[in-house]
Amino acid sequence: MSNLDKIMKPKSIAVIGASTKEHTIGSDIMKRLQEYKFNGKIYPVNPKGGIIEGLQAYTSVGEIPDEVDLAIIVVNARFVLDTIDQCHAKGIEGLCIITAGFKETGKEGAEAEKQLLAKVREYGMRCVGPNCLGVVNTHPDIRMDGCFAESLPERGNIGFVSQSGALGGGILNILKDLNLGFAQFISIGNQADVNAETAIEYWENEDDVQQILLYMESIQNPSNFRRLASRVTKKKPILALKSGRSAAGASAASSHTGSLAGADKAAAALLNQSGVIREFSLENLFATAKVFANCPIPKGDRVAIITNSGGPGIMATDAVCEYGMQMAKISDATKDKLRSFLPSAASVKNPIDMIASAPIEHYKQTLETVIADENVDMIMVIYLPFLGLKDIDVAKAVMEIKAQYPHKPVIGVFMTTNEFFSKLSDMEVNMPFFMYAEQAADGFNRLNQQRKWQERPEGKIPCYDVDREKVENIIRKSISEGRAQLTTLESIDVLQAYGIRACKYGLATNEEEVVNLGNSIGYPVVMKMTSKTTSHKTDVGGVVVNIKSEEQLRREYKGLLERLEAKGLLDGLEGVIIQEMVKGSREMVCGIATDPQYGPMMMFGLGGVFVEVMKDVTFRIAPLTDVDAEEMIKSVKAYKLLEGARGTKPAQINQIQETLLRLSQLVSDYKFIDELDINPLLISETTGEGIAVDGRIKVRLEEAKEALSCNCGCGELNCTCTSCGK
Repeated sequence: MSNLDKIMKPKSIAVIGASTKEHTIGSDIMKRLQEYKFNGKIYPVNPKGGIIEGLQAYTSVGEIPDEVDLAIIVVNARFVLDTIDQCHAKGIEGLCIITAGFKETGKEGAEAEKQLLAKVREYGMRCVGPNCLGVVNTHPDIRMDGCFAESLPERGNIGFVSQSGALGGGILNILKDLNLGFAQFISIGNQADVNAETAIEYWENEDDVQQILLYMESIQNPSNFRRLASRVTKKKPILALKSGRSAAGASAASSHTGSLAGADKAAAALLNQSGVIREFSLENLFATAKVFANCPIPKGDRVAIITNSGGPGIMATDAVCEYGMQMAKISDATKDKLRSFLPSAASVKNPIDMIASAPIEHYKQTLETVIADENVDMIMVIYLPFLGLKDIDVAKAVMEIKAQYPHKPVIGVFMTTNEFFSKLSDMEVNMPFFMYAEQAADGFNRLNQQRKWQERPEGKIPCYDVDREKVENIIRKSISEGRAQLTTLESIDVLQAYGIRACKYGLATNEEEVVNLGNSIGYPVVMKMTSKTTSHKTDVGGVVVNIKSEEQLRREYKGLLERLEAKGLLDGLEGVIIQEMVKGSREMVCGIATDPQYGPMMMFGLGGVFVEVMKDVTFRIAPLTDVDAEEMIKSVKAYKLLEGARGTKPAQINQIQETLLRLSQLVSDYKFIDELDINPLLISETTGEGIAVDGRIKVRLEEAKEALSCNCGCGELNCTCTSCGK
């Protein structure tokens, strides 16, 4: 049940807790509904009855003689549950609970909210709140201002969800100054029932809502959010301001992936994969909203700049190029037409400099000419005050041309006084205006980001043929010994079972086995200790590389045992791994870390000893699609190394992409994997393959025990009885 029509498009509203007392929420809600001229019927409910705001008040919901779609509840928290019962008896299906005093207050409030939600679900209702500002729908057929912000809402095409009521109210108060308007507004408050995901799904096919804005402090169900947002952003932009960017949960991580991860990286990855445009300030959120409110999605990233001053034109060009967009190549026909009316001192190359003496007519003619050029996708018009030319007159002239050619984005940059922007707030505008070129370039970048997302393939999650039985046996052995950390050998065995290319290797437990393996694999080789008690091998001298002969191998093996004995680490030694030594100077890292809220995150980037210093890494939430994996690889700066810089053999990008996808399948199959590192994933100089040289896997022990426990009831992890098939 996701339809919110009873809340957002009601034909009748009961205000339960309506009041005659000035400056109370019950009084303000009534006033806003009437001042905004709600198109339906309003029924004030107050135990004293009487007349409230000129309307007959009813002593209870049950007394209302007609049907009611929405109840706006502003009674004391201790009466809310009983009020919900009364609303159900009346047949009311939509609730907006303004009342505070629930889970935000502590344990007792949380329990009351739990009971509230249980009633809402039992009665088949939908509920916004509790502890919220209210709801707004500015559509002419509805005209509902069901909140207690001081200012009446401005009409626009934005659907806005705010987790903070006070912030939502503040924004409603400044919409006119922002030159923006809302189609619908929902203050979700404690989001007991209706949350951001509910609103996104509801607004997906609402023609009145052309873009969706979110202020979020948390994402309740990340996987559902990703599913919905990924679909809706293909139709209309979603802009998000996600607060709470401090790292959480990373301090205790033992892997590189885990130590570089954090709550905000998880949120950023989720929003990125969902096509949501993330902003980091209210100023930027509404600047971008202004662009989407007045601009169509462009067909490409080619920008033309029209200016009456050379310096700002050059600065604007720099800003456009820094975002990776192109300066449009103006056609010869367009240049000829521009020359026909611009003075000889003007430049018809992009940026087009009309010079300081440009009159209003030149602004109109130049914009009209450039907007018709098929080589141009977006246009920035820059104005600086010269020779008595009035800024507002130029803006009107430019908007006049824009109205005739609505198919291309045009942004105005008017470096003038604040009085100009105040005048704009009293006008109907059809294009965004900013004071600085960098703001306009940022707007173009957001439009281009939305274009690329809408053109982006959906992506598929492949399923590979893997050896799950081998993996389960390895993990069962580890947890039967009470070890959350798999040994190096176990970790590499797991990777190989999932088809991930690893070095040729073998385990040796004595000197002769070490030598036999070295001779079999062929020199040079690498020797690595594998221990049940020591995970960071290099810290204790447990890795020796480039061993070139049998004699050196014997010597290094004896030296390793001596070092471990001196440090008291021999007891946990499982043996040593002898590996082929892969030649390659390019070391990458890939891995998995688990965020407590968002689940498993995949990491890829520059590896080796540089991983935590350079931090050239990127994250995505698992499961990955093939498109996600490709974007991960191409988004890091080290990608240039993979392409084959300075004559090196290009890496097998498809094979590295498959490695990430196989890791994603691994963590999807075994959700109790807490951390995983492949560091380094060495790029072979001879084949270009990404080869797992080392691996570390850690599980959440109790979850692993539960997931792999025997179903026959015997309680043995290594049970082989036929009833459970293990």
